[in-house]
Amino acid sequence: MNSAHVAVEIEGADRPGEVVLVCEHASNVFPEPWGDLGLTPEQREAHIAWDPGALGLARGLAAKLQAPLVAARQSRLIYDLNRPPHHPGAMPVTSEIHDIPGNAALSPDDRSARTEALYEPFHAALRSLIAERLARGRPTALVTVHSFTPIWFGKPREVELGVIHDDDPSLAQAVLEEARRVTELDARLNEPYSGADGVCHTLALQATPMGLRNVMLELRNDLIADPTAQEAMAATLAPVLQAALSQITANNGEAA
Repeated sequence: MNSAHVAVEIEGADRPGEVVLVCEHASNVFPEPWGDLGLTPEQREAHIAWDPGALGLARGLAAKLQAPLVAARQSRLIYDLNRPPHHPGAMPVTSEIHDIPGNAALSPDDRSARTEALYEPFHAALRSLIAERLARGRPTALVTVHSFTPIWFGKPREVELGVIHDDDPSLAQAVLEEARRVTELDARLNEPYSGADGVCHTLALQATPMGLRNVMLELRNDLIADPTAQEAMAATLAPVLQAALSQITANNGEAA
């Protein structure tokens, strides 16, 4: 088995845009040797297994921003690529109200094997892409794309666009301001999750050490439920991202 092929798909590696897009929860595929983890077909389609709509949105953004896209090729229940190997959520025993039977009794060797097969090649491929761009002098910001459920443990969520950051809030704040200025989305900073919830692992691992601008976009998944809605949201958010990056560049020039 070619674990790198299983773990990651890179689309448009040579695209010249200044953003690298990442979709860690792109897929609800349950490939061998892990199988379906004892889940029902309905569970494998549900949000616990992936981020519905996120890949279609990320692909739309990638096309409009001429950006490379790095995406997972298997369910986050096998390995959540936005969690470090020691995190309980990397291979969760439960997700929301659902037990995950295939993760219930993992040995240290099992956890190590999944980490080696999925986590390591995914993040190595992303790191290599970023390094290649930086070596060529290409401006690079990291944008991860996720979706979230409209109802969480029975409570409706009013927020429609969550804008989340790691240590450097500059791009997130610029995206939030632009989204509020030019869209009708209910956009909020660090909702429905924040870095305090442990959701910024990819940003902390890949962007912060390199000093890259970064932001995590969380879209309520009822707003990107089909290809038409995903394309429309990409058309809405691509100019927001571009304007936010341009604003930061302009502000940096003024500071200099």
